[in-house]
Amino acid sequence: MILDDLHGVILDRKQAPLPDSYVSSLFAKGREEMLKKIGEESAEVIIASMSGNKGQIVYEMADLWFHCMVLMAEEGLSHADVMKELEDRFGKKRS
Repeated sequence: MILDDLHGVILDRKQAPLPDSYVSSLFAKGREEMLKKIGEESAEVIIASMSGNKGQIVYEMADLWFHCMVLMAEEGLSHADVMKELEDRFGKKRS
């Protein structure tokens, strides 16, 4: 699953930063920068949604999810934690 792959790359950049890596730079700048990026990306999702351009909505939503995944890694969490919460809310098990 792409989210598992992406999570692995994010964790790798956190543990072994690379000089030219955007993800490494986010970790170096810290939690506050991550939160700012999530705010920016959230606004971009809203703007894209107002335009009705589905391709742009998907593009901006991917940016938002990505930055949320970086923050989750900073907090010691992953997309699996969010999936578990959603499953618990809807009484479903993973297939």
